[in-house]
Amino acid sequence: MHPTFNEKNFREICDQLSVKDYHFKEIIDKHAYPPLWSRPNNFASLIHIILEQQVSLASAKAAFVKLKKKTNSIIPAKLLALSDAELRECYFSRQKTVYARALANALVSKEISLKKLEKEDSDTVRTTLKKLKGIGDWTVDVYLLFVLHRTDVFPIGDLAMVNAMKEIKELHKSSPKEVLIEIAESWRPYRSIAAMLLWHHYIQTRNIKL
Repeated sequence: MHPTFNEKNFREICDQLSVKDYHFKEIIDKHAYPPLWSRPNNFASLIHIILEQQVSLASAKAAFVKLKKKTNSIIPAKLLALSDAELRECYFSRQKTVYARALANALVSKEISLKKLEKEDSDTVRTTLKKLKGIGDWTVDVYLLFVLHRTDVFPIGDLAMVNAMKEIKELHKSSPKEVLIEIAESWRPYRSIAAMLLWHHYIQTRNIKL
């Protein structure tokens, strides 16, 4: 089994991190515990993550909702049946249309099984998904964290998390990622939950409505 977090152990892990690092205690004292953000292990969730690449969560959500209205259920066959123009109406860029089709084809051809990925270690999940066009480390990190609930993922490519970390640690804005990775070493084996606490700080301090 690969270590995962769930409703039962999530707050307990937050508390353990608060003992390791007082900045996390400050986040919880000020903003309460973060929600346990979670998504089902299906095609729709991965499409949603692809839509979130390099855009605001609000624009990604708008595209996702539009796609859902058009297809009723977001499954590979229904997405593949849409023309490029129809996907464009759902706010898909040319690139994201290519990525979404590549993922849908990989699932239809059984080149990839999301069910099987649940049993694989995180490195294998990363290697498998990164073979697909348009899926890089950030997309895999979000999938491992939000969908598979692996406990020790550190999404260093996520700007919101990085900015939150620089704020709470009072680091210079130009601090290189190597510095952040080194600080996060002390949060092992729960860097995923640390990331959630950092996102929580980012969202609350900016009053972002999800």
